Amino acid sequence: MSEPIRFYYRNQVHVVDSVTPTKTVLQYLREQVHCIGTKEGCAEGDCGACTVVVGELIDGKVTMKAVNSCIQFLPTLDGKALYSIEDLKQPDETLHPVQQALVDCHASQCGFCTPGFAMSLWSLYLNNQEHASTPSRAQINEALSGNLCRCTGYRPIIDAARCMGQLPEVKFDHALLGSQLQEIKRTDLFVYEHDGHTFYAPRTLEQLVAVRAQHPQACLLSGSTDIGLWVTKQLRELGDIIYIRHVAELAHIVEDDETLEIGAVVSLNDAYAAVIRHYPQLAEMAQRFASQPVRNAGTLGGNVANGSPIGDSAPWLIALGTEIVLRSAAGQRVMLLEAFYLDYMKNDLRPDEFVEAVRIPLPQPHSVFRTYKLAKRFDQDISAVCAAFTITLANDLVADAHIVYGGMAATSRRAPKTEAMLNGQVWNEATIGRAMQMLAQDYTPLTDMRASSAYRIKAAQNLLYRFWLETKSAANGAPVSVFDSRFSTPFEASKE
Repeated sequence: MSEPIRFYYRNQVHVVDSVTPTKTVLQYLREQVHCIGTKEGCAEGDCGACTVVVGELIDGKVTMKAVNSCIQFLPTLDGKALYSIEDLKQPDETLHPVQQALVDCHASQCGFCTPGFAMSLWSLYLNNQEHASTPSRAQINEALSGNLCRCTGYRPIIDAARCMGQLPEVKFDHALLGSQLQEIKRTDLFVYEHDGHTFYAPRTLEQLVAVRAQHPQACLLSGSTDIGLWVTKQLRELGDIIYIRHVAELAHIVEDDETLEIGAVVSLNDAYAAVIRHYPQLAEMAQRFASQPVRNAGTLGGNVANGSPIGDSAPWLIALGTEIVLRSAAGQRVMLLEAFYLDYMKNDLRPDEFVEAVRIPLPQPHSVFRTYKLAKRFDQDISAVCAAFTITLANDLVADAHIVYGGMAATSRRAPKTEAMLNGQVWNEATIGRAMQMLAQDYTPLTDMRASSAYRIKAAQNLLYRFWLETKSAANGAPVSVFDSRFSTPFEASKE
């Protein structure tokens, strides 16, 4: 039985039952409730003009996260709270400190992008207020990584971010929001139907298995950072949708002595943070993987399931020997992630299955790992080439090599001929020179708008050489330094 969508916005519960399930939050704001401060710039989650903040009750605690409203479907707001630029105005009609700082620092030029910047800064303001801290320059850059200013006005915007905490404080009542969200919280399967299309939001793994078995052709939706573009850019009809983000059993991060298991609906931010604790070499990749709003909404499970050949997660996951856990009414099925990808945008997911988790092996002695991303911009850009390497050394010999690239083939995949050549060889410059040449036998990349075939081959070779330069000391038993460019601080990789 269909139920209406319920969420908090502008201090009241909005009840919606007359929009298509793929109506975006941005469209609802501008077309239904005529709150037009939120802007559409790109309709694909790139520019940040549409940034809003979503409040959600998770394990009894309120979380406030900036997301791109242009690619989030309205039914995903059910049980949550929405905040747009209109919410920043204070009851006495004064500006919020975030807005006042933008005014005082002359941080708005044409003004089109300003509401998005304000909402990203408000999210930063709230989270730093909760932790009683002043945001650092690195935190400011991170918070604004998903906002583009076409007038090139970043300096005064960053100045505003530094100044907003110096103005009279405006407290946000997390406890009040928590009680409001508790009132509209659902504990059972949510079903919303309109115009022949149905949106299912199960709450338990058992419900998800049952709904998936009954509707094997339905579109599985989690973060919407990829699928949202199928609607806004490709104008596709998704049909029925199964929204898995509320399934508690898929939100786990657990580890034992050998593996780290990350549930399919864990956000990209939380997933990368968990992996970085074991593989600090991933710190730069985590920073460069999309933007803060995209990482807040997107999930590692969704990124793996959609399997873009230029996705930045699959190469390093494959290089580490990650397994993917699939679930259906028949039970679990586990395979190596590299075997999951069959061809361009094709995988081994059966109609009644969904991704339950990924299992990442923990670092082993004498193993060294790196991953690299080449793109035209440092922040929020699609890779031309993404590389990931793991080698295990026995004395000074390569005992096991995993050489993986994204952007070089129809899927992210290993380099079998290069790996075979490396195994059993001394880890030295002569060996790596031969391996670089062998890559041309493993890959025949395409030329497209991001890079030519010749560039990709050359870049792939150079990244392999860079890996050797950074790890050659490991062949002699020396510790391998890991460099995190965000903080300009070298630190030791204790588990390598």
